[in-house]
Amino acid sequence: MSALGGRRAATAGLGLLGDRLLGEPPRFHPVAGFGTTMGKVEQRIWRDDRGAGVAYTAAGLALGAAAGAATRSTAAAVAVSVAGKELRRVAHAIGERCTAGDLDGARAALPALVGRDPSGLDESGIAAAVIESLAENSVDGVVAPAMWGAVGGAPGAAAYRAINTMDSMVGNHSGRYENFGWASARLDDVANLVPARVFALLVAAVTPRRTTAIASAIRTQAPAHPSPNAGIAEASVAAALGVELGGTLRYGDRVEHRPTLGTGPRPITADIDRAIRLVDRVELLLTGMLIAPASLAMIRRRGRSGVAT
Repeated sequence: MSALGGRRAATAGLGLLGDRLLGEPPRFHPVAGFGTTMGKVEQRIWRDDRGAGVAYTAAGLALGAAAGAATRSTAAAVAVSVAGKELRRVAHAIGERCTAGDLDGARAALPALVGRDPSGLDESGIAAAVIESLAENSVDGVVAPAMWGAVGGAPGAAAYRAINTMDSMVGNHSGRYENFGWASARLDDVANLVPARVFALLVAAVTPRRTTAIASAIRTQAPAHPSPNAGIAEASVAAALGVELGGTLRYGDRVEHRPTLGTGPRPITADIDRAIRLVDRVELLLTGMLIAPASLAMIRRRGRSGVAT
C-alpha cells in the first residue's frame, strides 16, 4: 500500500471512530439535505424511462462527489456517511421494547430500519427483521462508505453515500420507479459488491468457530436471494448466529417469498443483542484494519529516525 493510500485508509478509520464517539449530527444532516435536493431533481426530470433515470443518477453522483471534495477531509466525509452507531441504537431500542412486551411499540419503531409491513409481525418476526437490517445496513451504512473513503478519499465516501441514498429513494420495484430507478439500483449493486463480501469475511473473522457454516450459507443459500449483496450479508450473519432468517415478507400490498438463510431456529428477542454485538465487533475490526498499517509505518519511521540519531 502506498503512503498516500495508507494515510487515506487511516483517515477513513478515524471517520468510523468519529461516528462511534459522536453519532449523527445533532441538527442538520448533509445526507438529508442531499435527499431533499435529489427530490427536487426528480420532480423536474422524472419520466417513465431508464434514460431519465440515468440522468438523475449521474447528477446525484456528481453532486455527492463534489460535496465530498468540498469537505477536504476523508475522516469528516466518512463520519457523516456512516451510520453504525445510530443503526445499533435503533436496533437496541426495538429489542428493549420487545423485552418489555411492548410489541406494538416495537412494530411502530421498525420502519426506521426496514421497509416491510410490520403490522403482522410477532416477536420472532420483529427480531428477524431487525437482524436482517443490521446485516444489510452494516454493509451500506458502515463497511461500504469506509471502504470507498479509503479508496477515493472524501469524494469516494460522499459519492457512495449519494449512490446509496438515491437507491433508497428511487431504486424500489414500483410503477413509478421500475424504469426511472433502474440506474440507481444497479449502480448501488455494483458499489456494494466488494463491501458486502468484505463484510462476510469480517463476520467470519470475529466468529471463527462458525466459519464453515458461514461459508456454506453464502455458497448454497445466498445466491437465491434477490439481492446479490444483501443475500451475502444476511446469510453470513444468520450462520454466525445460528438462526434462520428470510422467508415470506410483506411490503405493503406486495408479498415476497425470500429464501431461508442460515440453519437453526427462528430468532428471538435475545438474538437482537447478539446481532448488535456481532456487527459492533465487525466495525471495530474494520476500524483497526484501516488504521493499523499507517500507525505501524509511523512507528517504524520514528524508530529508524531514533536509530539514525
